Amino acid sequence: MKIHVFKKAWIGWIFLFLISCSQEIKKTVVIENYVDKVYSLLDTENSRWFFFTSASRPFGMVNLSPDTEIDGAWGSGYRYNTDTIKGFSHIHAWQMSGLSVMPIILSEENKVNIFTDFYSSFNHKTENIKPGYHSLLLDRYQIKAELTSTKRVGFHQYSFPKNKEAGILFNLNTILGPNNNVAGALTQVGESELSGKLIATPTHRRPKQLNIYFKIKLNVPISALVKDEQTGNYLINIKNTASPVLMKVGVSYTSVENATKNIQEELPHWNFNQVIQDSKDEWNSLLGRIKVQGGTEQDQHRFYTDLWHALQGRRIISDVNGAYPDNTGAAFRIGQLPLNNKGKPLFNHYNSDSFWGAQWTINTLWGLVYPEIMEEFSQSLMQYYEDGGMIPRGPSGGNYTFVMTGASSTPFIVSAIQKGLIKENVDSFYQALKKNHMPGGIMERAGYEHKTNFGGGLKYYLEKGFVPYPLPDGDFGSHQDGASLTLEYAYQDWALAQLAKKLGKQEDAEYFSKRSKNYQNLFDLNSGWIHPKNVNGGWIENYDPYQYQHGFIEANGAQATWFVPHDLLGLAKLMGGNKKAVEKLNTQFEEAEKLGFTSGDSHAAELHPEYSRIPINYGNQPSIQTAFIFQQLGRPDLTEYWSRKIIEKVFSGLSHASGYNGDEDQGLMGSLAVLMKIGLFQMNGGTEENPEYQIGSPIFDKITIELNNDYYKGKTFEIKTKNNSPENVYVKNIQLNNTTINTHKIHHDDIVNGGVLELQMSK
Repeated sequence: MKIHVFKKAWIGWIFLFLISCSQEIKKTVVIENYVDKVYSLLDTENSRWFFFTSASRPFGMVNLSPDTEIDGAWGSGYRYNTDTIKGFSHIHAWQMSGLSVMPIILSEENKVNIFTDFYSSFNHKTENIKPGYHSLLLDRYQIKAELTSTKRVGFHQYSFPKNKEAGILFNLNTILGPNNNVAGALTQVGESELSGKLIATPTHRRPKQLNIYFKIKLNVPISALVKDEQTGNYLINIKNTASPVLMKVGVSYTSVENATKNIQEELPHWNFNQVIQDSKDEWNSLLGRIKVQGGTEQDQHRFYTDLWHALQGRRIISDVNGAYPDNTGAAFRIGQLPLNNKGKPLFNHYNSDSFWGAQWTINTLWGLVYPEIMEEFSQSLMQYYEDGGMIPRGPSGGNYTFVMTGASSTPFIVSAIQKGLIKENVDSFYQALKKNHMPGGIMERAGYEHKTNFGGGLKYYLEKGFVPYPLPDGDFGSHQDGASLTLEYAYQDWALAQLAKKLGKQEDAEYFSKRSKNYQNLFDLNSGWIHPKNVNGGWIENYDPYQYQHGFIEANGAQATWFVPHDLLGLAKLMGGNKKAVEKLNTQFEEAEKLGFTSGDSHAAELHPEYSRIPINYGNQPSIQTAFIFQQLGRPDLTEYWSRKIIEKVFSGLSHASGYNGDEDQGLMGSLAVLMKIGLFQMNGGTEENPEYQIGSPIFDKITIELNNDYYKGKTFEIKTKNNSPENVYVKNIQLNNTTINTHKIHHDDIVNGGVLELQMSK
């Protein structure tokens, strides 16, 4: 009897063990490490100080990573081909940088000049980089440095060699990108705690200084704190290094007290590996919103690298309690975000490069896959209006930078409203946007025009129907290229008209719709191009549509002529009809293909002038919509053909030497690559009622978009392709939820209510 009971128990244990194993196997299948598919080093030979990210959370205030170049302005930050670590900086953001630290080993030889000679070589072979984590070996000191972070706190782990005198140098007064960091101060406030402040001096783009506060906590006592009067930098000595030394660095733009609160709220423990895992989980959660099957292994790695880029660059500037720096007024003040009933901020406040080009990139990607991010950024932009009277197009340090041109935030916010992401205070949003489109608003200001409002040429746009080139009023900023300004304003006016129409403001809708036709005033019927005019209304002489920036912003006339996303049929009519327009654009693509569809990096045009004359450029924003123009003109086959070619040539490689081949501005080109690869695009940025998506040529067999149920009814939207291959690029048949549709377009509601889009592919 006892044996029988034992056998039953034994069988039961085996049964439970098998169930347990089965559950573990299921977990292994379901949980996928998308972070392992990200190639962090993509295009890092050409990166800027705010391009590269490693030990960072999505949009985190802290973007902790090593710097190998510090005083090259656009060429600063982590540059792959430079083998010297000059510090680990906590801030790499649009027009903001700094708080650099460096672990060191002190010796009798280097003590004399350690404040000026502390750099170390390193080898990429010792590096390990994943989203949220970066480790490497400092060759000079044989220190293993590991980095991770929360949203607002940098977390360091240093493994020092045994029996050596260890220290950490705080290079507070340094240069990174365009920033000079000055007046660095550090004070010991406890056995293992420090607090400090530094000033980021004004830049050409960010006109006011920014205070950076920080709190530092170590897991070991500080044996000494020394300041170097010559450099103004600091060094702490650490004796207890038998185990790895841990250091938390909380950052704030408002106060040391709030930097301390950021640590208390986000990182109350000392478990370094737990923070790495938490960061990995956060990245996996966001990257996993789009699941792709099929394609090559490289296709998938590049896809998730592009998606990773789409979720970084723009940075939080508010503290955990909702305090934020407000530099929009005459005097600096600490602002306070609205709180919910639990005392938490309703949204974060952000630092951001321009939304110039966002209508073809994050408008669609964020609005569909990350609606909570799009809503939060819209609320942050509105907060700038509440504080300073204008919705910005690229704020930095709580201040207006007037980066780029026009009212580029208008399509972004209108798209968020049309997609139902913003439902309250919509009229207030409209009034704020309308102000930007009128005299006294942001349209009047050219790039970085801080003290005047003539450079945008808005008065001519309103009086003459175009912005002249050159402007006769003088040089008040950058990007005063009248033809591009006219095209931008016309599109942005159309987007605002859609919101006016939605709100029943018929008079405003008609007014801005009429303004949106102003692009026609610069179309030259004789040449077939958008042609800049002088202030007297005459065509500028010796016009060459392939000459770069001759009346156009970061583009030539051939590229910019197609910047009429709101009225392509009207543009085609001016060109002599859809057929002639298609032939014209197709010829441009054939020529651009010979040059790889991009103007290359900054050196390409210098070495090969023909690159600056490329007729279509997928290395910068002004003409990245052009492949989908064919579809709007009745030739979806050419959209499918050329979009696949562009993906292959521009957005397929995995190399530190290239990747975006131009201007990857804070995730815009990464977002574009994602959209082209899943075969969804929005020509007008999703600004009309129930926004339309154009269907392209997906490169994967199956794409599953996980919908956010806080915003959308559906659980998932699937895109399935049959007989997909590099040769089968054409969409032969389309079914939406088992119903055949005879158009290459679907609407926002079709997607967010959930369902399946099936595409039959062919040669």
